[in-house]
Amino acid sequence: MHYLKESAEIQTQITKFALSKVLWLDTEVADCNTYYPRLSLIQVLAKPADSTGEFAYIIDVLDKPDLAALFINQIMSSSQIEKVFHNASFDLKYLGSNSAQNITCTLKLARKISKKTLQTSNLKLKTLATEICHFSNVDIEEGRSDWGKRPLSDKQLQYAAMDTVYLAAVHRRLLEIYTPNSVSNIFNMIPNASQQSTEKSVNSSLTATKVRVAFECPRLFYLHQLFGGNTLFTPAENQVGIGNIFHQLADSFINLAVIEPRFQEIFKTATYELDINEVSSHLQQLFYEIKFSAYLEKSVEKDASTAQPLYKVWQGLQGLIRRFAELLVINRRYCSPEAVIGNTFVAEERKLEHYFQLPDGTQQRVGGEFDCLVYNFELKRLCVIEFKTYQPVDPSAQLAQVSLYSYMLWQKKKVAVDSAVYCVLPEFKEYQYSWEQLENTVHQLIPYKLHQMQQWLTWEPPDSNPPPSTTQPHLCEICPQQQKCQTFFPSPVVNQLSSSSNNGGTKSQGESINADAIGEELVTTLQSFGINVDYHGAAVGPAFIRVKLKPHLGVKINALLKLSADLQVQMGLGNPPLIAPQAGYVSIDLPRPDRQVASFEEYILPQFLPPTVPVKIAIGVSIEGKLVEADLSDPNTCHFLVGGTTGSGKSEFLRSLLLSLLYRHSPQHLKIALVDPKRVTFPEFEKMPWLYSPVVKDSDRAIALMEELVTEMESRYQQFEKAGCADLTTYNLRSPKILPRIVCIFDEYADFMAEKEIRKALELSIKRLGAMARAAGIHLIIATQRPEASVVTPIIRANLPGRVALRTASEADSTIVLGGKQTTAAYLLGKGDLLYQIGAQQHRLQSLFATTIQLPSTYTR
Repeated sequence: MHYLKESAEIQTQITKFALSKVLWLDTEVADCNTYYPRLSLIQVLAKPADSTGEFAYIIDVLDKPDLAALFINQIMSSSQIEKVFHNASFDLKYLGSNSAQNITCTLKLARKISKKTLQTSNLKLKTLATEICHFSNVDIEEGRSDWGKRPLSDKQLQYAAMDTVYLAAVHRRLLEIYTPNSVSNIFNMIPNASQQSTEKSVNSSLTATKVRVAFECPRLFYLHQLFGGNTLFTPAENQVGIGNIFHQLADSFINLAVIEPRFQEIFKTATYELDINEVSSHLQQLFYEIKFSAYLEKSVEKDASTAQPLYKVWQGLQGLIRRFAELLVINRRYCSPEAVIGNTFVAEERKLEHYFQLPDGTQQRVGGEFDCLVYNFELKRLCVIEFKTYQPVDPSAQLAQVSLYSYMLWQKKKVAVDSAVYCVLPEFKEYQYSWEQLENTVHQLIPYKLHQMQQWLTWEPPDSNPPPSTTQPHLCEICPQQQKCQTFFPSPVVNQLSSSSNNGGTKSQGESINADAIGEELVTTLQSFGINVDYHGAAVGPAFIRVKLKPHLGVKINALLKLSADLQVQMGLGNPPLIAPQAGYVSIDLPRPDRQVASFEEYILPQFLPPTVPVKIAIGVSIEGKLVEADLSDPNTCHFLVGGTTGSGKSEFLRSLLLSLLYRHSPQHLKIALVDPKRVTFPEFEKMPWLYSPVVKDSDRAIALMEELVTEMESRYQQFEKAGCADLTTYNLRSPKILPRIVCIFDEYADFMAEKEIRKALELSIKRLGAMARAAGIHLIIATQRPEASVVTPIIRANLPGRVALRTASEADSTIVLGGKQTTAAYLLGKGDLLYQIGAQQHRLQSLFATTIQLPSTYTR
């Protein structure tokens, strides 16, 4: 048996139980004959084949109401887990009462069969275990012992464990007698690890809404799947609590419009005389008179506080009805007044399902229910519509949701189905997606996302590789489960980095680092130089330890900055520490003696994203263990200058950066142009389907490539102008043909700068691309081993706003890359230790390291 007493181990085990399908449960209660009984133990069995209690768990919750509440919230309240008790009415007094869901009571089942049929002396659990399951030496005395006394005896623990064993056996025997067909469904659904089926299976069902949540935040999806709760990111300005009301009234409008003759009367005017504003006003007025007015009056009479929310609902309905009016006016050209409304709003079963084939060969059922289906006679297209009473925090997540509805309808009807999201508050806004856009998204992205979601659900703390956090950190501020997330996925430990710390990736070998002791040693050393400081904590990264110090009043920062060499000698450091003033303290970065790597595989997982989401590149891992990325659509990080000398890790940085793009974007949505004059940086990528053109290795072809990119940029702007779009993202949202982003990674730029004509031609193209190519979706990453003034000219620097400096050969090279008087890069540790500069901010990071270059398998064929 497993006897759990510590809070941490109990919490971890409850989380594991939350993944179960069936649990056999019992409780022991202390002081049960008094007015104040106390829950003492919760016994759990998840393996019904256990006959000895070896796999039974005994959870000690005596006077631990928080742990009992956690068990109730995660296990008892979950409708996904069947909970089997013998006398459930007794146990539920202490385990959730009416909040408990999916409960099976074997005593009730035994009563249905009857004592006479069972031929037992009574229906108590121990009796049934003895008389119908043939257990021997069943202990019936220990149940009367004192369950409020600690420590519990071995005999008590064995008694508690065996109760769940008896329960599972009795449950099975009763089912064999009462409903034989259900036995295999329940008892064969939990195979041992050695008995896992090798057949292709169907995973547990998901919904289109859960897919949306997984796109927004994998951790919120995970928490919701285990514990339920709200999944809606709601900014402070959004109106909450009106979604259901709006959907009900929107349905009422459509149903009323189809059957009410007065709505049809509006369209008896000649088509050329129909005015959208007038039609919209008439539709709104009719609906208000027939339905909304009475609904409003009745609601306010019942609760006056509903007046303001219902006013918001009416605002949203007005925007929706106007959009419907536009569509009806278009369709009136093709339909009679009597038929136009019925032909526009398609009567269809709104619940859908489809079984997706996943990359691992299994199938995934996805269900969902869309809001509305309309037909546009001008486009000759169906369009499935999703209503939202808020503006989406992540349009790509909405795209994933509606693309599922569109695809499932196509499977059903075998005709193309467009999609739209109508966001009605605070003002009406429409997001439209053609079937051509959605088809690529569904076929290429959704199976991989579903596979990822299933993999996330198999994670159990404290295992490594938990579901990743959202790629949009601002969502954390409005997360509906922020507190639970912070508790369940703790931040990296500040004072030490040990092998159990995996939120941030690097794993320490050997003993963990005592950062506090190092910090105190640093304070003592500084005092020996007459510098008095207070220790304000430390953080441990893969390559260095950052100690935070607050100088005493009167201590000048310059006095600290001059001590780098002295500290290296006195503390026996392999490299001089980097000292820098920060907001409110001075940071001193001390090199780690047991330096770690930031493994690429621990931070980046394959997840092919739609073409409209921001394209981000992985820069490195922060001191807090968080992956830092740069958004190529941001003017401050649309193009990059990368500098680093031999041994700095520049090539590994470029390779991991490139992999971070390939792992997230399909070849249809992203093209890569590579320039590799030394022919050693990108050999594994020479045959990948993402290539814009063959890898460039000589100067003539490099010039031609840059000129081709300039021509492509100009061509795109012409297409944008015709489509009335300002940038690539807008164009791809509106156009049926996706234009891929293009990222050009130019390694060893200095190799082409010796000849004046070559330098002049390249500089001209880089200048034009750097100044104009961002909105066209073309981005430059120019890297050099020799960031000298003659190589990285002012023209180049001015047009490459993003800066990454790995260790440079000199202070002068550092200033070329970072600008100003930033000489720090000359003192970095090498091997991926880098400075990332965005605007006025500078971050010291550790580059990711890909031990093997493995392209996403789907696209290597």
